[in-house]
Amino acid sequence: MEKNGNNRKLRVCVATCNRADYSKLAPIMFGIKTEPAFFELDVVVLGSHLIDDYGNTYRMIEQDDFDINTRLHTIVRGEDEAAMVESVGLALVKLPDVLNRLKPDIMIVHGDRFDALALATSAALMNIRILHIEGGEVSGTIDDSIRHAITKLAHYHVCCTRSAEQHLISMCEDHDRILLAGCPSYDKLLSAKNKDYMSIIRMWLGDDVKCKDYIVALQHPVTTDIKHSIKMFELTLDALISFNKRTLVLFPNIDAGSKEMVRVMRKKGIEHHPNFRAVKHVPFDQFIQLVAHAGCMIGNSSCGVREVGAFGTPVINLGTRQIGRETGENVLHVRDADTQDKILQALHLQFGKQYPCSKIYGDGNAVPRILKFLKSIDLQEPLQKKFCFPPVKENISQDIDHILETLSALAVDLGGTNLRVAIVSMKGEIVKKYTQFNPKTYEERISLILQMCVEAAAEAVKLNCRILGVGISTGGRVNPQEGVVLHSTKLIQEWNSVDLRTPLSDTLHLPVWVDNDGNCAAMAERKFGQGKGQENFVTLITGTGIGGGIIHQHELIHGSSFCAAELGHLVVSLDGPDCSCGSHGCIEAYASGMALQREAKKLHDEDLLLVEGMSVPKDEAVGALHLIQAAKLGNVKAQSILRTAGTALGLGVVNILHTMNPSLVILSGVLASHYIHIVKDVIRQQALSSVQDVDVVVSDLVDPALLGAASMVLDYTTRRIH
Repeated sequence: MEKNGNNRKLRVCVATCNRADYSKLAPIMFGIKTEPAFFELDVVVLGSHLIDDYGNTYRMIEQDDFDINTRLHTIVRGEDEAAMVESVGLALVKLPDVLNRLKPDIMIVHGDRFDALALATSAALMNIRILHIEGGEVSGTIDDSIRHAITKLAHYHVCCTRSAEQHLISMCEDHDRILLAGCPSYDKLLSAKNKDYMSIIRMWLGDDVKCKDYIVALQHPVTTDIKHSIKMFELTLDALISFNKRTLVLFPNIDAGSKEMVRVMRKKGIEHHPNFRAVKHVPFDQFIQLVAHAGCMIGNSSCGVREVGAFGTPVINLGTRQIGRETGENVLHVRDADTQDKILQALHLQFGKQYPCSKIYGDGNAVPRILKFLKSIDLQEPLQKKFCFPPVKENISQDIDHILETLSALAVDLGGTNLRVAIVSMKGEIVKKYTQFNPKTYEERISLILQMCVEAAAEAVKLNCRILGVGISTGGRVNPQEGVVLHSTKLIQEWNSVDLRTPLSDTLHLPVWVDNDGNCAAMAERKFGQGKGQENFVTLITGTGIGGGIIHQHELIHGSSFCAAELGHLVVSLDGPDCSCGSHGCIEAYASGMALQREAKKLHDEDLLLVEGMSVPKDEAVGALHLIQAAKLGNVKAQSILRTAGTALGLGVVNILHTMNPSLVILSGVLASHYIHIVKDVIRQQALSSVQDVDVVVSDLVDPALLGAASMVLDYTTRRIH
């Protein structure tokens, strides 16, 4: 055994009450079953699992090859408030005998159902340790009260999001007994690959149904406002009938009000309507495929705002049942409706869309964390809970004893020569970097990007890094709203009208951001560099080409056609050298690495480049660095070329100062340090006196493109979470 201080196996009792909680508990049960040297598993089944009207879902537990130790019939029929109370009472009467017989070391309880409250109450009063899954979350109904009540009874907590973790800490739970693991169902969701999903769709919806051309509807009663929730369900069915798409309707759960909802379905003839398929239960493996390939999901199930985000499927969340949940951008909320029109309009807005895949609730590695957490439980510790009443220390959520993870981003830099992928921490530390030559064709490039990102994401788990998303920095004009490269530079071939977001999001199940490399450099300076805290500044990149980014009032400027900050193509001479853009006299035609290489080759061809102490091997191409070396060694012509290049750049900076009036200009890239003094001289000579005092500095960031790509992810996700 690891750290639990016991010489025997840990006896774990998993109690499941319905189809929904089993989808979360099953991955943990499979994990426990694979480690017989550490654990003994007892399975208790109760609640709606054992009722025919709700699909006798205990059978799926048997089909998963789990031995059910005990079946408890605990549901008092009636489907009203009194029946729920009586069901809790019946469970409390029956559970003590079961727990006395099984004598578990720990009981795993999931969620916020009334059955789960009976389980937690029984275990707590019988001095059995409780591990609560998905505590700390906020939905919006009586479930919140039940969930938080179970939290106070539980000894250990496994939560899915950082907000839930903070809620548990705020409720005075011991931080050492809280594990931020993610949702266990995501372990299955993110590994679910079924090439034959069309056979599942046809089995449940008919042979003539196409992928993304049907709806999944799942709506439950709201026990704190039953009449209103039934009215909302009636309007939903009216809207679905009007929308005229094939729809799979799942029966509601067993909460008070469910009978009335079923009556509404039958009154409207849903079970016999040609566009509808009404079912009591769908096995979870098949349900995953159905929602993953649906045109839309509608209802008020937690599945819609949690699990479905992993596929980017559009969701319409109705009413107040999930009003407090964290959601991805795929969820459109309809809080209230008096007629079907608002719901129908939502269907028209959402149906058929594809959103970036979201991993708010998990990254697919929850079960290994939970098993490690279970092994660390010391049965010799006192059973009595401790509540941490003193105020929570700032940033205490960063200190996780059982799994030390670093919030991180995957950053991708697409350069003219190399393709780089890095794991970047919240503090801007490059944890690990991968570099390959950038392929020349589109197919090879996309394939390599996906391969490198998948490998980096897998490595991130080993490095205890939680990847929040993917940021991509690329040359050319980019539409960051759509994640599309509109038009690339000549340095990157076959890279026009390229959708980068969709393939990466579909493969990694992560949100993806894409932007121009100059904009990324500006964002890197804003978050990690000398632009931090500056309201208005401009970044100029001096590399193979000349690019840049503009920060105005703390925000990045993209422009109406995503062409802002093409600073390399500011014209500083009407009769200057030709530029790669087709014009002439641009800054890039004078001061870029390509321009300096051009001038270096001219000097070398005329035998005017090399001076004493210099040599260029025959197999080495003459480049900008040779020109700089020659200038340092006293080559007058090389010095003149560099002075002209620096002057052109300086004139461009003067134009920027006169146009944007920033408080800071940051020169970035390999050539920045060679230009800085000339640029400052030009400003003193050419700029208006009102802008001559503006700071011009050299960036101290080593990898601005990678850090800028990462900052897109880190800025958005931390803003969303906190």
